Amino acid sequence: MTSLTHYEGLHCANCGEAMQGEFCHACGQSIHSVLKPMHHMVEETVETVLHVDGRIVQTLPPLLLKPGFLTLEYFAGRRVPYIAPFRLMFVLCLLSFFVCHLAVDRLAEHAITTHPTINVAGADLADAATPRAVRRTLRRQLDTLPTLETYGMVSDEQLEATARDMRQQASDRLVQLGAAPMSAASLAAPALPATARSAGAGHHGLQVTLEPAQPVHLSWLPDMANARLTALGQRLHDNVRAFKDGDPAASAAAKQRMINGVFGALPATMFVLIPVFALLLKLFYVFRRRLYMEHLIVALHSHAFMFANLLLIVLAGLAATALRPHAAWASQGLGWLQALLGAWLPLYLLLMQKRIYRQGWPMTVLKFWFVGWSYFWLLVFALLVAVALGMAH
Repeated sequence: MTSLTHYEGLHCANCGEAMQGEFCHACGQSIHSVLKPMHHMVEETVETVLHVDGRIVQTLPPLLLKPGFLTLEYFAGRRVPYIAPFRLMFVLCLLSFFVCHLAVDRLAEHAITTHPTINVAGADLADAATPRAVRRTLRRQLDTLPTLETYGMVSDEQLEATARDMRQQASDRLVQLGAAPMSAASLAAPALPATARSAGAGHHGLQVTLEPAQPVHLSWLPDMANARLTALGQRLHDNVRAFKDGDPAASAAAKQRMINGVFGALPATMFVLIPVFALLLKLFYVFRRRLYMEHLIVALHSHAFMFANLLLIVLAGLAATALRPHAAWASQGLGWLQALLGAWLPLYLLLMQKRIYRQGWPMTVLKFWFVGWSYFWLLVFALLVAVALGMAH
């Protein structure tokens, strides 16, 4: 009665009907205005796009620590306190792959900025007892620098820096033996002759001439599908060729393009695998007389947990890497946390399967093994397809 009195005299701005609540009973329009402060609009946008609100506090702890709890609550009809299964899986999938993408980008940047070390074989200059032995040892060490076949593995700057260090050490050793040091021209000589540098430029300093890939023609596929596969094959060929044989800028661009493509293809791949996983559960529990939708809810909650677990493992790895130079003990603790999370993953899924389907331990373990084995190979195949599609981005 109080609520009706509260809306007495108010009419719907759309159809003119008298309001009896927050929404018009005739056309369904809300009584609230869409003209709101900016922070209200941001809150509504985040909730609309991600469908994540205060229920996340009630959803995440049981998802991570209580195998099967959310699924049984959903089956029992207690759904309002928790985030819906698909929304939960969708958000955690995007977050986990986003953080994995950041981690891979960081590793790629580290690989670019950390140059490989050139190890020089042969005798040490400090062991040379005569000026002649010093010069002979220097010549032998310079000859062990990367040749034309492996020249593309290191940069020009690294070759030159290594050669300068060798000559400077030889010059210092000559002074120690009472001989004249090496001349400035000798110290500044290039690491490789000019002819060798121009011959190796195809690997390191010039753009790569891309060649057309072989067209794909499968008789049992329509022409449109063959044309699509041919285009994917051409892009894959171009990216791999640019990464392997292009100049540093082209190689880095191809590498980043392929990484972005792979992570762009992974979410769609997982969305395809989830109903397949539910179908596996339906086949192995066909005599339990459960609807396919029930198995799909189990699959959604299982994958939501796997994505949350992956997210925590990657975050712990990033934190351990950042803390290692400053607090080794904290880094070691995070490493143990990663190991525990990895061990909790199969145990969680086994307990979840046992609590939901309520079979004895021998049958549960047997079915868990067969379902896991089947899904593992499906996952490997799907990931290989996602990698191939991503590298053809």
